[in-house]
Amino acid sequence: MALAAAIPGVILAGGLSSRMGQDKARIRLGGASLLDRAARRLRPQVSTLAVNANGPVLFGEGEELPVFADLDAARAGPLSGVLAALDHTRRTQPEASHVATVPTDSPFFPEDLVARLARAVDGPERIAVARSEAGLHPVFALWPVALAGDLAAWLAGGGALRVRSYLERHQAREVTFPPVETARGSFDPFFNINTPADLDAAENWLWVLER
Repeated sequence: MALAAAIPGVILAGGLSSRMGQDKARIRLGGASLLDRAARRLRPQVSTLAVNANGPVLFGEGEELPVFADLDAARAGPLSGVLAALDHTRRTQPEASHVATVPTDSPFFPEDLVARLARAVDGPERIAVARSEAGLHPVFALWPVALAGDLAAWLAGGGALRVRSYLERHQAREVTFPPVETARGSFDPFFNINTPADLDAAENWLWVLER
């Protein structure tokens, strides 16, 4: 299925970041916040870009973007952010069939992420999700806007909050991405920063990539 319209993108920045002890979106890697890095990496891949966040958002110079919160203040994990992204897309880009989502904490995600996921979409209600050697990456996905009502009912009815459960319910198509190869070895393209040690590792990989 060729997607009927350009695909908008949403950065999911609504998590609590408890293991880092601070808002991960504001953490700096190589002089730029993780939020700004996600924006710069996703922007060339999508038609429009916005951020889902449940608190104040601090952008770097030239990175100002629309921001919207979860629909339910009680929060239901990443699926709440996905639902908010679907609702935002339905209101602002009604011609779009899908919306792409990425988190803030994986600064090296593929530059062809959206294009490759789009090629896996074979129907208006098909979800496409990223996989690597490390496993499934549930919030790196294309979500059908047509499922907004279904997801809202799923959450309101007490459905499982795990993104994987919802993906299984809809038989999401998985797209496998290879490791990032560098002169000093390879690493997962969806390497995510959850702890200070992860941030140190990301700084090392960034140094290798930018040499």
